[in-house]
Order: sequence, then structure tokens, then C-alpha cells
Amino acid sequence: MIKYTFEVEGMMCGMCETHVNDVVRKTANVKKVTSSHSKNVTEVISETELDVDAIKAAISGQGYNVKAVKKEPYEKKGLFGIFKK
Repeated sequence: MIKYTFEVEGMMCGMCETHVNDVVRKTANVKKVTSSHSKNVTEVISETELDVDAIKAAISGQGYNVKAVKKEPYEKKGLFGIFKK
């Protein structure tokens, strides 16, 4: 799986987080998306490569500013994640 971290400016409250999450879900087939207005971050987890430009355009279309995008491998953590090597 792949984790994308978008630096999103302009989110002011929980409702802003919901708007960003909804637009990301509508734009791409993602496994999980979470946003934090206090950290100015939206994290997206996907099983496949995403069209980052399309997601950035969709978020910008909602009135938010996407500054940077970071992509990294994602491994699920949890109770059974400790047994994976």
C-alpha cells in the first residue's frame, strides 16, 4: 500500500476536513483518507498509484491550497502487524 501526505492550507474546522475527505474519495479510489485542520495535512492510503495532480486539482477546486505532496510505502500497524517481517 502507498501513503500520500498532502499539505493543505485553508482548512479551518472539522467541516473543512470533511469537505476535503469527500472530494478525495470522489476523485480517486482510496482505502482511507483523513484530514487535520490543525496540522494542515490530509493523509491518503491507497492500494494502487494515484493521480496526484487530479487530487490536487480537486482539493484546490474546493478553495484550499495544496502546497506539497509526500509519497511513501505504507504498512498497516496494529496487533498483528508486529508479526510481519
